[in-house]
Parts: sequence; structure tokens; C-alpha cells
Amino acid sequence: MKYTQNEKILQLNDQTLIIGVDVASETHYARAFDYRGIEVGKVIRFDNNALGFASLASWVRELRVKHQKQHVMVGMEPTGHYWFNLAQFLKDHNMQGVLVNPYHVNRSKELDDNNPTKNDRKDPKTIAMLVKDGRYIIAYTPEGIFSDLRTTMETRWAIVKQLNAIRNRMKRWISIYFPEFNTVFADWEGKAALVALKKFPLPAQVLEKGADNIVSCWREDKIRTVGMKRADKLIEAANTSIGIRSGMLAAENNLLTLIEDYEMKMLQYERTMAIVDRLVFQIPGTSEMLKIKGVGLVSIAGFIAEVGDISRFEHPKQIQKLAGLNLIENSSGKHKGMTTISKRGRSRLRAILYQSIMPLVSKNPEFMELHRYYTTRVQNPLKKKQSLILLCCKLIRLFYAILVKRIKYDPQKMLSDIRRPLLQKIA
Repeated sequence: MKYTQNEKILQLNDQTLIIGVDVASETHYARAFDYRGIEVGKVIRFDNNALGFASLASWVRELRVKHQKQHVMVGMEPTGHYWFNLAQFLKDHNMQGVLVNPYHVNRSKELDDNNPTKNDRKDPKTIAMLVKDGRYIIAYTPEGIFSDLRTTMETRWAIVKQLNAIRNRMKRWISIYFPEFNTVFADWEGKAALVALKKFPLPAQVLEKGADNIVSCWREDKIRTVGMKRADKLIEAANTSIGIRSGMLAAENNLLTLIEDYEMKMLQYERTMAIVDRLVFQIPGTSEMLKIKGVGLVSIAGFIAEVGDISRFEHPKQIQKLAGLNLIENSSGKHKGMTTISKRGRSRLRAILYQSIMPLVSKNPEFMELHRYYTTRVQNPLKKKQSLILLCCKLIRLFYAILVKRIKYDPQKMLSDIRRPLLQKIA
């Protein structure tokens, strides 16, 4: 895969037809240019359906014959999910689809007419000119197991987000109507606590039920870990409750709705994680990754889902840039600005790496020692967050080596950043 701008420009020649497409939800606009930026066709409008795509293919075919072009490169902005179908169509019809950064389009739209106007006829030209100058990336859409894993992990993240919302609403409900419930049960998601919330959630219902009936309800659901002592404690909490006592009918309905949503989402989560588990172990190298202390299934699945086929990368620094963890500096003359990470790229990949590094720093001896070394070394000691970012890059290199080179995790190599043999023995 070509990555430098020079190599991208060299892919364009007098046999290349450059198409710029402004992608939208229903209607797309396209304009055609040669490799020097001379327009060779009038702007066309086509719908986001099979008939519209066919009209685009026919238009491109006529231009290729008329201007004797052999190669077609179609540039577009990755606008939400609207470009997915067009990218698939281009691939099926042997036309190379590439992506341009929407930020670049916004910044360069005034170069031709010194006018900040943005419209459907102007944007395709701006996109095509960026392609002409080599300012594009090769469109990548995961295929096979990588496509399945990315979609499944996206489903998981959506479910987790909804579960967190339900959990927050449950905590709010309990704090309003029965705040003392938390003194009886450490976690409302426990089996005994859920039975109590389903059958006698309000203090008045607890008092009406009585200790013997409460224990009977738990036994009916085959819960043996709690008994009369816990029931007495629940009744005592209900006796002194300061919870709201108005609107009980609506409150109980609200609670039952939340519990039903929670149980449904938990079933969906378990089903989704079973698919993730099945998919991950089909990828060579993942078993070795799981042997690293502190690395879990979700971290590995999330990393591979965002990166896709890792063999398409020539160096782990490309993944670092994809995650937005590459360093940037703002300096001029004698002024030297702060060095920070770019945060340009896949924000979810960056979040996965940061969430993965936290348990590693607390559980993995090698990462723990590296973190201590980076933050306490005599020359250029790092702040804790800077060290965590550096370790995220280290984790990328580690995952890359295991997945691409099929090597085993070596604790001694992990400590190679520390140039002291005594510390290397810790592994």
C-alpha cells in the first residue's frame, strides 16, 4: 500500500481519469478531471440507488473512451455511512475509490475562487483537486471475518452505552423511592436484589410482605446466598426510609420497564459476546495476545475491529497515526510550542488503547515497571498521562509484532526501553 504523497502522485498520469464525488444521503454530484486538473466532463447528478450508480458508470465509460483514459480514480469524503454503498459499487466495477479528509476540503475550497461558498457543484472539484495533489487515502472496507468483527463490536458498544444509561436511571429511581436499598444490597444487579426490585421494590411493599415471605420469594428463584438476616435488614431499611411516597403506581411501572430493558440488553450482550469470542479465536495470534497479563478479550477484539487486517500496514507507526497518537508540535523561530498527540484518526481505537493500558499498568509487571521508569527517570521524566500515551504506542507495537510476525510475548524485550540490566531481570 502506498502512503507517501510522492508515491500517491506518481500513481496518477495522462492515462488517469480523476472523478470527484460529493456524497450525500440521497443524491450525489460528480465532476471529472485529468491528472493536470483540467475538467473533461460536465458535472452530473445521480441518485443513491442502482439506477443512479448505473448512470455514473455509463458517464465514466463515455469519458474514458472519449479522452482515452485507462485508469479511473474516484475521490469522495467519508460522510457518515453514505459512502459505503458507492465504495462497494466502485470496487465491483474496477474503479479505484479513495477518500479525502473533510477538513482538507473545507480548508481548500477557496483556492479557486477566493469564495467561502460551499455547494454540491463546487465540492466535487475541490475533492478531485485534492486527489490530483496526492492528498488522499486508500479507502479500506473490512472484509470477511474483519467485517464481522467490526460490526459485532459496534453492536456491543451500542449495547454497553444503552446498558449504562439504564444503570444510571436505575440508580436514580432507587435514590428517589428507596435510597436505603443500597445499604442492604451492595449491587442492585445481584440476583437477590433484582428479585426484590421486581416483587417488592417499594418500602410499603417490603413491610407488607414480611420477612418470611421475602425469604420464600428468594427460595422460589433458587437463591441460597441470602436469608432471614438479609430480609430483616431490608425491613429495617423500609421502616426508616425517606423515599418519596407519592405516584407509587407510575413509579412501579417505571421500575419494571427499566428492569425489562436491562434484562433484554443483558441477553443481547451475552449473545453478542459469544459471537465476538467465536470470531476472535479464528484470527492467528490472538491466543498469544491473551497470554499477556492484563489484556482481555474485549481489548483484543476492539483493537482488531478498528484496525482490520493488520497485514495491510507496513509499520506500527501507521497504526499509531490511525489512532491519532502521533505527536505534533507548534513551533516557529525561537518559539517552541507544546508537543501533543494529534487526535486525528479513529477516536474509538484511541479510546480502546487507553482503556486497555490502565489494567496493564496496574497488573502487568513489565508495563508497571516501564510506567514507573518513564515517570521517575532523571532525564526528561514524563507526567503520568504522557507515560500512559507512550505505553499505548508500546502496546500497538506489541500487538503488531504478535499478529504480523507470529512471535510470542517476551517480557525481557518489553523492558528493552530501560537500558539497565538489573531492571530487565524483573521480567
